[in-house]
Amino acid sequence: MNPIKKTIELPDGRTITLETGKLAKQADGAVELRMGGTMLLATVVSAKEAGEGVDFMPLQVEYKEKFSSAGRFPGGFLKREGRASDYEILTSRLVDRVLRPLFPDNYHADTFVHITMYSSDGVDMPDALAGLAASAALAVSDIPFNGPISEVRVARIDGKFVINPTFEQLEKADMELMVGATYDNIMMVEGEMNEVSEAELLEALKTAHEAIKVQCMAQVELAKEAGAETKREYCHEVNDEELRYDVRQKTYDKAYAIARTGCADKHWRAEQFKAVCDEYLAAMPEEERVEKEALVKRYYHDVEKDAVRRCILDEGIRLDGRKTTEIRPIWCEIDYLPGPHGSAVFTRGETQSLSTVTLGTKLDEKILDDVLNQGRERFLLHYNFPPFSTGEAKAQRGVGRREVGHGNLAHRALKRMLPDNFPYTCRVVSDILESNGSSSMATVCAGTLALLDAGVKMKKPVSGIAMGLITDTESPKYAILSDILGDEDHLGDMDFKVTGTRDGITATQMDIKCDGLSYEILERALNQARDGRLHILNIINQTIPEPREDYKPHVPRIVTMLIPKELIGAVIGPGGKVIQGIQEASGAVVSIDEIPEGGHIEVAATNKASIDKALEMINAIVQLPEEGAVYKGTVRSIMDFGAFVEFMPNRDGLLHISEISWERLEDMAASGLKEGDEVEVKLIEIDKKTGKFRLSMRALLPKPEGWVEPQRTPRADRPRRDGDRPRRDGDRPRRDGERRDRGPRRDHRDPNQNNQNNG
Repeated sequence: MNPIKKTIELPDGRTITLETGKLAKQADGAVELRMGGTMLLATVVSAKEAGEGVDFMPLQVEYKEKFSSAGRFPGGFLKREGRASDYEILTSRLVDRVLRPLFPDNYHADTFVHITMYSSDGVDMPDALAGLAASAALAVSDIPFNGPISEVRVARIDGKFVINPTFEQLEKADMELMVGATYDNIMMVEGEMNEVSEAELLEALKTAHEAIKVQCMAQVELAKEAGAETKREYCHEVNDEELRYDVRQKTYDKAYAIARTGCADKHWRAEQFKAVCDEYLAAMPEEERVEKEALVKRYYHDVEKDAVRRCILDEGIRLDGRKTTEIRPIWCEIDYLPGPHGSAVFTRGETQSLSTVTLGTKLDEKILDDVLNQGRERFLLHYNFPPFSTGEAKAQRGVGRREVGHGNLAHRALKRMLPDNFPYTCRVVSDILESNGSSSMATVCAGTLALLDAGVKMKKPVSGIAMGLITDTESPKYAILSDILGDEDHLGDMDFKVTGTRDGITATQMDIKCDGLSYEILERALNQARDGRLHILNIINQTIPEPREDYKPHVPRIVTMLIPKELIGAVIGPGGKVIQGIQEASGAVVSIDEIPEGGHIEVAATNKASIDKALEMINAIVQLPEEGAVYKGTVRSIMDFGAFVEFMPNRDGLLHISEISWERLEDMAASGLKEGDEVEVKLIEIDKKTGKFRLSMRALLPKPEGWVEPQRTPRADRPRRDGDRPRRDGDRPRRDGERRDRGPRRDHRDPNQNNQNNG
């Protein structure tokens, strides 16, 4: 196949180019995407047959960034790319969440989507292009897929919406959303914002969808020119329609009766639903049961799902008996643990988060060293989901993609509400102890409580809620559910998480599993979410109306100061010797950074005395010596003519023998000074040319009665001493800078003899 290209123009005139038929031709589908200096290669490969017994879509999406794409070496000893960074995991999840619902329900072949960034100029953001590249690779393949889709980032900058902003533009945005959609429907939303209204969020979604439609049409044209409109035939399910009908006839009414009991205990409901299926299986002949058990369980799952959905749509009865707008009972407790700097428990129904806050110094910052993102992070949020939270009997392993994703959502919800110029590095850890419903939204609420308990002066408290949706494919009937259960998430058509303050939304995440979701339904869901969010905020405010007035006693106190840039080196010292000495002597933690305004110093300790000691030592370094000021110094060396005294850190001055006392001293031995002695001295002169310092001890002593300062006799007028040269007539003292005239240069050699001794 000859290479085929398609060009997409963005609203601001920038272009995206899709090309297939040149690279990775043995993959089922491969597309090269270019935008400016950024190039992504997306490939997709799907097995021809499904694995035995597989009844789900085994899709794996991997997004990777090469360090060479930006002309960089990877860090570490191996100097090669290793495990996926959080950024790569989050980008992979963004693509996965849009693609997964669009594969046919009966397609169960192992499918792998790989998106690799091979080039970047650091201008355009590659994560906004990954979904388009992956969908285009599927479009030019023969893999069944109900797409195409695309993803764009929409940001509001200076009141205007920008599609796929650059890194530089995004720094100025007050709203940022990643939106994934087909030509007809929005499928996924994730982003953060500065307390925007529901109407502003909907406007951003509409702007993004219009840009996505253009990108979807370009993929349709690309697939047509590549001859990939016909997809492969497959048979991944063997069905028995008579058995399906029989299962439904004999189990539906029983499943419906369980659904409408309204029991809040999910374990009881699970046992009751399982008992219905077990009863049906027990009635089958043994040979038939062994052969068809898997089919029966799959058909019964569909029956159970339909019964729960019909019960909600027809009678308004949810699994736990609540109304569609009702929030489960909530209880909160702060200061739950004595060790952390802040802690809280937030329990909503059967979902519980125990969150802690730790406040640290600049030395505790997280160092970011991704391909395109280098810097430091001062607010961290980590989310943990142990198996016991859902009653599972299995070992707890490392952090998975789900935990990274849920933690990121809570992080985005809270980070804009931290106080400006907050001096601490802050880490929030949420451990989910129970889960039946949105644990990420419980993390937002528990995180807010823990921050307030720690004394963090948040701009405003934040709460979060997860919304669900049940639709009827045969009628316009639908139900929007507040505070969804885990089963309602699994059986429903939408999972819509919204976080915010009383004044607006701070973050959102939405996954839609049905077609034809209108903006009217989205608007209703957002308004219903606001009511639930405010209800939870009221409970948070009742638990802790204001942040603690002061931090807890074991929280490190931090004092900051600014010094001139030219003094940064003096504070650090050679090899860090000075700053390490300050830390050892004071017990405080001292860090220093160069910023445009100068040197920004942070001093942290758990007691005021350590901070005061460190500040005193730093001020002594950065303070400029002042004539007439009195200092306490240390004698560093003794010379014949006086002593050198360190009167400020790294600053020595000469204490001349004549300035030690009012009495004349014959030699330094008579002074009684020794190296290491502490003396009080006055700075009497700073030489303007050399910068040298003259010190005096006698200036601080009372002048003897009748003391007369000896007058120095000019050399021309004083008596001659041994060793003086003979005085010539007309001799006078030389003026400053004047050269003594020695007369004409004498040359005693005979110029005629110059070459006679050359041999």
